[in-house]
Amino acid sequence: MGKIKVVLIGAGSATFGQGTIVDLISSKKLRERELKIVLVDINGDALDRMLRLSSILKNHYKSEATIEATLDREEALTGANYVITSVAKRRWELWEKDYYIPAAYGFKHVFGENGGPGGAFHTLRSLNIMMPICKDMEKLCPDALLINFTNPESRVCLGISKLTKIRSVGLCHGPIDTLNKISEILEMPKDEIDLTVGGLNHFHWVLKVTSKKTGENLYPKIDEKIDSYDWDVDALTPILYKVFGLLPFPAPSHVGEYINFAHEINPAVFVDWGLGEVSRKFSSKATDLDYVIEGRSKRPSYDLWSSNQVERIDKILTGELPITSKDLMLHKDVTEKTRELAIPIICDIEFNLNRRELAGNVMNKGFAISNLPEDAIVEIPIIVNSDGIKPVKVGPLPTAIAGMCSIQIYIQELLIEAYEKKSKKALFQAISIDPIIDNLDRAKKMMEKMLKIEADYLPEIY
Repeated sequence: MGKIKVVLIGAGSATFGQGTIVDLISSKKLRERELKIVLVDINGDALDRMLRLSSILKNHYKSEATIEATLDREEALTGANYVITSVAKRRWELWEKDYYIPAAYGFKHVFGENGGPGGAFHTLRSLNIMMPICKDMEKLCPDALLINFTNPESRVCLGISKLTKIRSVGLCHGPIDTLNKISEILEMPKDEIDLTVGGLNHFHWVLKVTSKKTGENLYPKIDEKIDSYDWDVDALTPILYKVFGLLPFPAPSHVGEYINFAHEINPAVFVDWGLGEVSRKFSSKATDLDYVIEGRSKRPSYDLWSSNQVERIDKILTGELPITSKDLMLHKDVTEKTRELAIPIICDIEFNLNRRELAGNVMNKGFAISNLPEDAIVEIPIIVNSDGIKPVKVGPLPTAIAGMCSIQIYIQELLIEAYEKKSKKALFQAISIDPIIDNLDRAKKMMEKMLKIEADYLPEIY
């Protein structure tokens, strides 16, 4: 059988890098091939840490895969079959800016990552990193499949599809979270549930949910349990279900980014998350459990949790912790597989498995969602085999949901135009039609402030 070369860009991440390496070297199917994994990052220390951890993981799994690491992206990409990306620069600090600056100008939003005015600038920063990677792929591995985890997922994927010739799919564990939530609501094993989602990344909706054993429509049972289920701090999901008739991705922080009334139902929790210096105590660590996430106590902030992951890996490398020690937050060890679909998709293609995967972010070819534009990036089930990735036709979205998705699609189009043409006009139009924006004068001032503060990480816009 042939060789497979997989390149991980952003591999220095203590979560993405470690998890993807485990998925690759633990795959029984990929052991049938000669597997080469190349780790790439711009942070040499992080890259070296992950390479050393890879050696321990290889021994644990008795893997024969070749694993290399390099700071030279072009060297890594040459001859690659698959490129998996999860990239960002100064992730936490810039996310603070994406949230707090629009909020300072009076725009009420709940998250500031993938939608709203903050999401617009996150989009431009991510495109500024991802497009050069894609251009290198066009030269060095034009037939490779790009599997992207970089957010804002659908916007980055749209840029790839519009501005490059690279084949790509965007992946997110959101649909998996939706399946898990339905399993909890119904008190039913998730392996017995067949799920069809449709919509946009972080804004998908459950179009069908049935029993794999009997084919029974399970929505009536969700209806029965929607009020008695303990939604904890998530007040938004059950309301959206009752108003629009379908269950959305049950993450109010993400879904709320695209809805102008979400802030009134699920107020912003960014400060409580402890993402920035505003809510951090001096010398605190993630393991101190001083922070909260979505109102739940004894959960650390994102940035402190990431630091804690690095600390754990360092202790494993020095022998202070065994490789199978459980993580305090995730209750899992570094040898455990992730729930992500990147490696299953690689196997689907390499071994022509012709499987239906839960969801991918792909172009809406053939009007898979019949009432959204064909060139939009949608999150829907996919069929994957040796011919590649094919979207599953799921029909139309309910009119109100299609309307909300359509606004986001045209915002995405404008942001790609802003990046491609370096157009401040297109950027302002994208910001102006966003449901979160309620005042053009403040929006203009906010945009100029963001362009100035984040200038070092944005494409040139004028």
